[in-house]
Amino acid sequence: MKIILVIIVVVLAAVGVIAWASCSRNGDKPASAEKAGAALDRAAERTGDALNTAAEKTADAAKDAADATKDAAARAARKAGEVIEDAGASLEKTGEGMQK
Repeated sequence: MKIILVIIVVVLAAVGVIAWASCSRNGDKPASAEKAGAALDRAAERTGDALNTAAEKTADAAKDAADATKDAAARAARKAGEVIEDAGASLEKTGEGMQK
């Protein structure tokens, strides 16, 4: 039981020394933990910016694709109307030819 207590105290002391050493300041220089935190903050900000840019580009591409699809559908509908008109004119000519 005493050995376990000694091990726990030694581990806690080691953690305390490591925490104190990593968080203590040396003059005006930031501690290593502060440097790591600042680096994480910058990385998170850059990642957020990259995600926003990607989302904007994806939205623009989707809008462009939708516009292109809409234009293609309109052209197809116009062409179909022309084909139907041509077919109607051909039927009229055929009908006229049959009446003669």
